[in-house]
Amino acid sequence: MAKTREIKGRIKAVANIERITKTMQMIATARFQAMQRKATSAQSYTRKISEVVSELAAALAGEQVSSPLLSSPQPKAGRHLVLAITSNRGLCGGYNANVLRTAMDLIQQYPPDQTSVEVVGKKGAGFFQFVRRTVDAFHDDFDDSPTFEQVNRLAERYMQSFAQGNLDTVHVVSMAFKTMSRQEPVALQLLPLQLPTSPHSPAVTAVYEFSPDVQSLMDELLPKSVRTRLYQCFNEALVSEQLARMVAMKAATDAAGKMGKTLNRQYNRARQTAITTELSEIIGGAAALA
Repeated sequence: MAKTREIKGRIKAVANIERITKTMQMIATARFQAMQRKATSAQSYTRKISEVVSELAAALAGEQVSSPLLSSPQPKAGRHLVLAITSNRGLCGGYNANVLRTAMDLIQQYPPDQTSVEVVGKKGAGFFQFVRRTVDAFHDDFDDSPTFEQVNRLAERYMQSFAQGNLDTVHVVSMAFKTMSRQEPVALQLLPLQLPTSPHSPAVTAVYEFSPDVQSLMDELLPKSVRTRLYQCFNEALVSEQLARMVAMKAATDAAGKMGKTLNRQYNRARQTAITTELSEIIGGAAALA
C-alpha cells in the first residue's frame, strides 16, 4: 500500500509539472508570434538601408569617402568591445549556452586587458560572474520588447566612442533567426562598419546624380545602418529566445506526458499486486479455519 501511495503522489506531481510546462509553451508561442512580426517589419527597413548603402558604395567605386565609422582609429586604441545579448530567464534549451560559447571564443582572441565585455540579460551576467570575467557594463534596462530608442542610445554611445578613437572594434554576439528550424549564434562586427557588396550584377551600371553631396549622404546613412543593424540583432535574439523556450517547453510537456503514462501503468500493476496478495491471504486464512 505504501508503494501505491508513493506512485500516486508522483503521478500528481508529474501532472502538475505537465500543466505548468504546457502553459509556458502557450505563452512562449504567443510571444514568439508577436516578436516574429516585429522582427520581420524591422528586417525590411534594415535590408532597405543596406541596399541603399550598397548602391551608393557601388556608384562610388574608386572614389574616396571619409567616415570615422569605416575604419579603425590610427594609431590603434588597443581596445575591443564585445556585447553579448542573452536572456533574462532560463528554460530555453541551449540558447544562452550557444551565445555565451560564441562570445567566449571571440573574447579569447584578444588580450584580456584589451577587451571590454558588456552584457544584456541576467543569464549572461551570471555566466561571466561564474567564470570570473569582469563585465564592464550590464544593461538591465532591456526587457522582452526593447524599443528602438533604447537601442539607439546604446548605438550612439558605441559610435561616439569609436569615432573618438577609444575602440578598435565593436562586436555584437547574439542568436540570429534564420528559419523556424534553424537559429545560430553569430558575432557581428558592428564597427568599423563593413560596406555591403552591391546585390546587382557587375554588368549592370548606372549613373547617379547625388543631391545632397556624396559625403553628406554617407554621413547620414552610415549611422543609420549601425543603428538598424544593432536593433535587428536585438529583435532576432528575442525571436530566437521565444522559439527556443517554446521548443524546450513542448519537449518537457511531452516527456511529462510519457512519464505520467509509465507511472499509471506502474500504479495499476502495484495495485493489482496488492489486491492479489490480499485475496491470497483471505483464501489462505479461510482454508486454515476449515
